[in-house]
Amino acid sequence: MLHDRVLVRLDGGEGERRSSAGIVIPATASMGRRLSWAKAVGVGPNVRSIVVGDRVLFDPEERAEVELHGREYVLLRERDVHAVAASRVESDGTGLYL
Repeated sequence: MLHDRVLVRLDGGEGERRSSAGIVIPATASMGRRLSWAKAVGVGPNVRSIVVGDRVLFDPEERAEVELHGREYVLLRERDVHAVAASRVESDGTGLYL
């Protein structure tokens, strides 16, 4: 990994989902712009806020897909990450980590 790049693997499939009430939402249902969660599997040397294993929130339309050893990953810049979910992030902070 070079510079401020983050390599992530998507959490779930892009298939059908379930609502909190248990209703099945098919993959073909049209939805508005939606952010996606992924797990960081590699980070570049200039990445400050993300470590391997963190869950990150990003816009799936601003991504570059890559295939390594038969698995699909997404390559992002650190500035394209909207949020980081990690146990090391302090809850009393301002939330401004990027």
